Formats: sequence, structure tokens, C-alpha cells
Amino acid sequence: MSVTTLRYADTGAFSSLLTAYLARHEALIPFYHRFPTLDEFAAQIEEKKTHYTPEARKRLVAALREQYATLPDVHEQVQANLDLLAKDTTFTITTGHQLNLLTGPLYFVYKIVTAIKLSRQLKEQYPQYDFVPMYWMATEDHDFAEINHLHLFGKKYEWNSTEQGGPVGRLKLAGLREELLDQLPADVPAAFREAYQESATLAEAMRRLTHSMFGQYGLVSLDADNPDLKQALVPVLEREILEQASNKAVQVANTQLEAAGFKPQVYSRPLNLFFLTDTGKRERLEYDAAADCVQITVRNTNRCHTQEELLELARQHPEQFSPNVVLRPLYQELLLPNLCYIGGGAEVAYWFQLKQVFADNQVPYPILLLRNSAQYIGKASAGKLRKLGLTSTDIFRPLPDLKKQVGASLGQEEVSLAAQQQALAAVFKEVSDLAQRLDPTLVRTVAAEQQKAASSLAGLEKRLSKAAEAKHETAYSQLAALKDKLMPDGQLQERIDNVLSILINNPQFIDQLLEAFDPLALEFTVLEEE
Repeated sequence: MSVTTLRYADTGAFSSLLTAYLARHEALIPFYHRFPTLDEFAAQIEEKKTHYTPEARKRLVAALREQYATLPDVHEQVQANLDLLAKDTTFTITTGHQLNLLTGPLYFVYKIVTAIKLSRQLKEQYPQYDFVPMYWMATEDHDFAEINHLHLFGKKYEWNSTEQGGPVGRLKLAGLREELLDQLPADVPAAFREAYQESATLAEAMRRLTHSMFGQYGLVSLDADNPDLKQALVPVLEREILEQASNKAVQVANTQLEAAGFKPQVYSRPLNLFFLTDTGKRERLEYDAAADCVQITVRNTNRCHTQEELLELARQHPEQFSPNVVLRPLYQELLLPNLCYIGGGAEVAYWFQLKQVFADNQVPYPILLLRNSAQYIGKASAGKLRKLGLTSTDIFRPLPDLKKQVGASLGQEEVSLAAQQQALAAVFKEVSDLAQRLDPTLVRTVAAEQQKAASSLAGLEKRLSKAAEAKHETAYSQLAALKDKLMPDGQLQERIDNVLSILINNPQFIDQLLEAFDPLALEFTVLEEE
């Protein structure tokens, strides 16, 4: 396996905000706490040690042990990490993601591998501490359309559940086997099917699947849709209901980001909370200014709750409240002894809006790290690249530029009649000057004839170019097909393809990623089979 790295900016696939962060742009310094370097983790450890209580650790470990008790067997590395989490010298390195079917796009795997690799690097740097890679399962998310499908070998597989609108982690798996699992290629590893066939809910299935894929590396998965864990959220709920503090903090951050030339990633609401109804729905809490109350829809009926009623409900049943994108990160950091959050570009961007939310709640703001991104080029594709005279990093360039490069390597003559167009324009300039002297009414006629001649010459240029390209049509067709395979729909491979597209033919893929990735190098990785 050949490994090449390049700057994220050189891929052309990442936002200006993200590339500015990686370059440590001065304007972004106020929006994060510590930049992701090994040395910065020393101060992050000390800060988290001071703020993370024994009660929080006890609550977390108890919930995790209860959740892992549902698995028939727990890998010894996971069990060891559960034991370590009970100690005040253990910290987490966390990534989070939705419960995409069969892991969804490749970047889900890249997130987790980044967390595992960074945990190992931190253990080497700080041997007196332990670091556990953690997957925060987005079980309370309710956007079913974002998780109910996957792309494999150019085909889309989809599940249409009748249960929608509530936390996806609670979804029963009726119809999933017939609609999706039975339609998959026969060589899909059994663990991917069994995770769903042997589970009652989507959350349980995802825990089984991530455990089968990453248990040997010690990954721990957490479902925070849990009554005991939600007790930690009560002070946040009270503050949100009484002051709408998070929205105020985000609005200030948004103004500052825009002043620095960057666009905020997510929209903040007056109340950044959802309500989990007894019918399994996840409904927004809408503040009604005219009535001075909060609207909650239950069983298709709106009811307006006073501030006092909502506070009492939050204190008695915090499990019925669900944080949205603004408060979810805060909930995560309340529960975990976490040092670093690993996210994609959009996630890192919206965390920049939240620093003051953390400060208001006196919760340490974690180090923000962009997950590793990668382009995987199989042996067959690598051979085609070399045959076309291209390198593994050339694939990020636009197709027209690649065609020119391939054409040049094949000896294709570049067709350009620009010089002839200039000569034609000079001739008609002389004719136009003559007409101006002899009969000015003919100047327009000359201009019209010039336009016709220029158009004819341009048409000839196109036909000659096509004739030149036709000599190498096979190579160009191969180039276009290769570009589409490696960057489907013009996007990064990691945003479309499922890990099975690689894992089926390369069972060592995850180990290869662990070897290739260097999370703190902050570079895009290209893996090429030799």
C-alpha cells in the first residue's frame, strides 16, 4: 500500500473556514480553545480533571455497562476500556455520527479510525493516563431520510420504515431484512447482516456492528438516550427554559464569525430543545411570545406550557427532553471525560458557534480535530492511472485539465486557432477603416461579415479539436470512467461509497487506515494499492 498526503486545500473539496482553521488563521482563534497538537493535550487533561466529577464518571460507566450487557460477548479490549473508564486517569477521544445503515458513507469509518489512532498516540505521549476511543451514537436524531440508505458498487440500497419522526435509535427493524439485507451482494460479511438480524432496534444494531468492526481496537459506543444519563442535563434544561441562554450565545458568535468573513454553519432557535412524546415523536419546543408560553405538540394537539410547568417537567422527567444540534455537544461533554471531539468539516464549523455556550455552563470546551479524510485507489484503478500517465493525486483536478494532460502524454496535437482569429480581426480592421473613409454606411456590413467569419473559424476549431480527440477516444473514455469511480457524482469518494466497496475485496482495510492515518498531521491521505 502506497500512502501519499496533500493539503486539504489542494483537494478543492473543503470550505474556506475549514482550511483557514487548519492554517491557524488569526481571525478564528477566538472561536476555539486549544489547537490540536500533542503538547496542547497536557493542559486539556488538567482542565478536564478539575471539572469532571466522580459522580459523572460513575453514572457514565454504569450506563455503558448496562448497554454492553445486551451483547452476547464483549471483546476483551472493550471490557478493558470500560474498566479503565472507572478510573480518574482515563479520558475519552470522541467522535459522533448518525446511525447510517451498514455505516453509510466511508467517512463514518474514517472518523472512528481517527479516534482510535489518536488515542494510541496520546498514550505514547502521556503514558501515565489512558485514552479510550468513543463513538457517540446519534440515537436521538430524527432525520430518517439521511440514514436509511447506502451506496454500494454504484447501486443505492434503501429501507422505508413506517416509523418516522422520532429518535432513530428507537426504530424497530421491521422490513429491513426484506427491503435491504436480502438485496445485498452475497459476499457482504456476515457480521453486517447479523448486527441487524439479531437486534431489536437500530441503536442496538449499530452497537453490534461497530463492536464487530472495531471491538478489537477498544472502541466504546454510547447511547445517550438514557434516563439516568439525562439527569446530568437538568441544570442545562433549567437554564435554557429560564434564559434561552444558548441562543443568545450563538447569536453573538454568529455576528463575530460574519465580521471575520465566515458564514455560520447551523441555525440556533430560541429554545434549542426537542420534546420526546409518549407516541415516539421528537417535537420542537416553540416559544409563543404572545401567550408567553412554550408550545409542545403531543398526539397532534398543541398545548402551551408555562415556564413553571416546563421547569417542573424538566426536573422530574429530563429523559423527555432532547438537545438539538446546539446543545447536543454540551450534553456530550457533560457526560464524558472527553478531551477532543473529532468531526467532519461541517461539524467543526458549527462547533465554532458554541464556545460561549460551554463557558456559560462552565464546561471545558474540547480540542476540535478534523477527522482524517482519505481517497482509496484499488489496484485496478491504480494501474489505469499509471497507464494514463497520471498520479494518485491528479484525480482531484478537473476533468478538462486531466484530458489535456492525458492528451499531451499521448502526443495529441493541441488545436487552437487563436492566432488565426487575431489575424482575421486585423484584416477586417483594415477593411473597416477603408469603408469608413469611402462609405461609412458599409461599416456595419463589414462588422457583420467579420462576425460570420469569426464564428466559422470558431466552428472549425471545435471540429478540428474533436478530430484530434477522436484519435484517443478510448483513453478519454477510460479517464472519464475512472474519474467517476474515484469521485462519484463529482464528490469525494468518502462522501458516497460504503466501506463494503473496499472491505469485501480488502479485509485488511481498517488496519491499513490505522497505519496510514496521522490525525494531528492535518493532511488528506491517499492510499493506493500496489
